[in-house]
Amino acid sequence: MKSTTRLAGAALATGALLLAGCTGGGSGDNGSADGTVDILVVKHGLTGPMADMAWVEDLEEKAGVKIRWEEVSADWSQKKATMLAAGEVPDLIVGGNAVTNADLATYSSLFEDLSDDMDALPNVQGMLDSHAELAAMATRSSGEIYALPSYRRYWPETISRQYINQEWLDNLGLDVPTTWDELFDVLVAFKEQDANGNGDPDDEIPWDWNPVDPAGFAAGQPTMLLSGLGLPTTYGGGQGYVVEDGKVLNFLVDERYREVIEFTHRAYAAGLVSKQVMTQDYSAFQSVARGDGDVAKVGFSWGWTASDRYGARLADQYTSMAPLEAEAGQSTPVTWNYDTENFSPNHVVMSAGTADRDGALAVIDAFYDPEISVQVLWGDLGENVEREGDGYRVLPPADKNSDPSTWKWTTTLADAGPHWIRDDIDVEPPADLAEATEQSAPLREALANVDPVTDIYPFKYVNISTEDQSTITLNDTTVLNLAMTAFGRWVTEGGIEEEWDDYVAQLESAGLPQNVEIYQRYYDEYVASRS
Repeated sequence: MKSTTRLAGAALATGALLLAGCTGGGSGDNGSADGTVDILVVKHGLTGPMADMAWVEDLEEKAGVKIRWEEVSADWSQKKATMLAAGEVPDLIVGGNAVTNADLATYSSLFEDLSDDMDALPNVQGMLDSHAELAAMATRSSGEIYALPSYRRYWPETISRQYINQEWLDNLGLDVPTTWDELFDVLVAFKEQDANGNGDPDDEIPWDWNPVDPAGFAAGQPTMLLSGLGLPTTYGGGQGYVVEDGKVLNFLVDERYREVIEFTHRAYAAGLVSKQVMTQDYSAFQSVARGDGDVAKVGFSWGWTASDRYGARLADQYTSMAPLEAEAGQSTPVTWNYDTENFSPNHVVMSAGTADRDGALAVIDAFYDPEISVQVLWGDLGENVEREGDGYRVLPPADKNSDPSTWKWTTTLADAGPHWIRDDIDVEPPADLAEATEQSAPLREALANVDPVTDIYPFKYVNISTEDQSTITLNDTTVLNLAMTAFGRWVTEGGIEEEWDDYVAQLESAGLPQNVEIYQRYYDEYVASRS
C-alpha cells in the first residue's frame, strides 16, 4: 500500500470543521514556550494512535520536548481549508503532502521559512545535500524552504500494479485479458458463472477501484486505463495535468478520457462494478478485497502488491497484468503510471508563529535522525525492526494474519511520516518491496516506453509563484467541481455522449487553458534547466 496524493481543490468548499487544539499560528502569539510542541498529524485511515508508537518517546527525548498530538485520518481537505483561511496552524503539521505546494504558495506567511534555520537542522541539511532532487523539491524559486521532503530509496518505479484473480480465470477456463473488450468479457463471466466456486452466484465483485476524491484522481482508479491509450499518468492523474511528448495538456477534456469513461460506464451498467464504488471509504474498499476466509470476492483491481490489496491469505490467487490495450494491436505505445516514489515532497511544515521555535525545530530534526527515520517508516524497534550490526532488518508482521504493507501502515506513520533512509545505512526491507518488484515484471516493457522528462510532469520539482498558483487554484476549484461531479454521474448514469461538448466548453470557460499555459511555462523552464 502506498501513500496517496492528497489533493486540494473542489473538496475544500464544503463540510469544513474547525480543528480543536491547534495552538500555533501565523499571528505569532499562539502557544507557549513551555516545552510542549503541538503537532497535527495527517494519518492513513489504518494507522493506530500515536500513543501506541514507542518511537514517539524517542522523538521527544531526542528533541527535549513533550509533544501534544492532533490526529486527523479523514476529511483533511475540508478541515485544512478552514484552518488556513483562519490563519491558525499548529506548531508543526506532519503528513505526506498534507500541506501542498498550492497551500504554501497561497498561505506562505503562515509557515516558517526553514532556509534560515538550517544551523538547527543538521539532519535536514544533510538530507538536502545528499540528493539534488531533494533540495530542488524543497526549495521555492525565490529560495524559501517551507516544507521538507522524505527519502526512502527502496521503492520501484510505479506504485500501482493491476491484478486479476487467476484462480477465477482457471475455474472458468479463461485467459488473462489483454484488451478492454477482453476484460469486459472476463468480468461478465466472473459475474455470471460463480467464479469463486462457493455456490453463491451473486457474491462476486468483478471490478472494484480505489475511492475517488472530489478533488481529483489517485492511483488505482479508472484513469489508470489511460495507459492503454498511450497516455502516462502519475498517481492516477491528480487534477488531470499531464505531459505528452513535451506538451502539457489536461486529460479531463481529452477524447481518451472520454473513451475511459464510456468503457467504465459500460461495465457499471452491466453490473460488473461494485455497487459501493462511489460511496465506500478506503477501509471498506480494502476490507472487501480481503474476501471471506479463503473465498475471494473481487476479480479485478489495482493495488500496491497482491498481499496488500487482497491480504496474505488470498494473495496467491492473483496475478499481476501488463497494461490493457484499448484495442488489440493499437499503434500508440502503451505507457504506464510512473513516479520516483523515493523522493516524496512536503512531509512537515512549521508555523511561522510558534512560540517554542527551538523546540519545534528540534522535533523536525529528530524526525530525520537515522534510527528514528527507520522506525517512522517501518515501525518500532523490537516489534517491527531489529538492529543487525550497523544496519537494520524489517521484521515480518507480528500479526500473522497481516501482510507487511498493511502492518506497516497500521503500526506507524509509514510513508506519510518525515524520514531520511540514508544511502549509507544497510536496511533489509520488508517482503512487500520484493513482492512489488517481482510483480512489476509485466510492466517492464510499458515502463521502458516512458521518458520521465518528456512524458511526466515534474510536479515535485516545479515551484510555482504565489500569483500563478492562486490563478491555478481558483480555476481548478471550478474545473474540478464540474469534472468530478460529471465523472460520478457519467459512470453511474451515462450521458457523456450527449454532454461532452458542453462539458468541455464549461471547463475551458472556467480557465483550464490558462492553467495549461502556466504549467507549460514552468515545464519548459524546468526542461531548460536540465540541459
